[in-house]
Amino acid sequence: MIESGTMEIQAAVARKAHGDFTVETVKLADLAPDEVLVRMVATGVCHTDLSVVEGILPLPLPLVPGHEGAGVIERVGADVRGLAPGDPVVLTFSSCGECPSCTDNHPAYCDHYAALNFATRRPDGSATLSDASGHALGGVFFSQSSFATYAIATPKNIVKVRADAPLALLGPLGCGLSTGAGTVFNVLKPTPDTTLAVVGAGALGMAAIMAAKILGVRRIVALDRVASRLDLARELGASDTIDTLAQDPAEALAALGGIDQAIDTSGVPRLIEAAVGALRTRGTCVLLGASAQTDLHLNVMQMIGGKSVRGVVNGDCEPGELIPKLIDLHMEGRFPMERLVDYYPLRDINRAVADSRSGRVIKPIVTFE
Repeated sequence: MIESGTMEIQAAVARKAHGDFTVETVKLADLAPDEVLVRMVATGVCHTDLSVVEGILPLPLPLVPGHEGAGVIERVGADVRGLAPGDPVVLTFSSCGECPSCTDNHPAYCDHYAALNFATRRPDGSATLSDASGHALGGVFFSQSSFATYAIATPKNIVKVRADAPLALLGPLGCGLSTGAGTVFNVLKPTPDTTLAVVGAGALGMAAIMAAKILGVRRIVALDRVASRLDLARELGASDTIDTLAQDPAEALAALGGIDQAIDTSGVPRLIEAAVGALRTRGTCVLLGASAQTDLHLNVMQMIGGKSVRGVVNGDCEPGELIPKLIDLHMEGRFPMERLVDYYPLRDINRAVADSRSGRVIKPIVTFE
């Protein structure tokens, strides 16, 4: 058991834009009464983490990212109820629980989402992390900053999980996999007769494909530029694949007779435009991906034909409901997320990042044991 008081931990620090992470000994502040100390077992590497380093998400550096953590509760603050040392947990995004979106069961659209997940400090302005020289580091990333051996979280972004599940695998359910699957389950809700296109066969896209297969969707079209990912997409449920390097996406989707729904995880305008252009009457395209390219060119006359384009955050999910559901599906063999991952010790986090960027690995997971 860790005694109360500031403690030294190991963490991956992003110190400069477009630079590597440095693994350092840093200091973690003591718990506030409403906080929870979690000993991390593993943390997924998500493109949102990398977007901080790339400047797409312009947060001040230095910062300890990490927001797909899984671990075991070590200690709870005096005001925390319902959680206890020894509980296995997945960490996810934070929400206030009181605004209109939260009370309407849409916490991903919390009025205070940005402040709770991107402020890099506690609500009172205090830092949770400092380096060996005593300088404050950005933390509280998604109320966790879980690229570290220990993380401070809150009951609002902690989901207790079943003890027999493989904890080291579960971190990506906190963001990427719940975003892809939640978009299918909660937003699009396709029927077996729906033609669904998934643009980008990364972690979000693969989760969406697996969720669509669970719902019995018979025509699932995966688009990507990496052949191995398209092969895996077929194994996980895609009925059709389009190689976006070898084929024109707009022409290929038109050749299929158009689509009813699309999920874009790429953030690439030309791919989004192709997907929207292929929508049938009353079709919907959901945008999940973010990139430095932000401008879209859409045909207004086509859009008037009942089409819609909308953005979705975190799969519009209630994490306390969706994450246990996905774990149950995984344990039943119906959501084989282990097919997406490779594991890396914390010291090799930069290799994990490189393998993610190259497409060699769909979902890297950093381990701490």
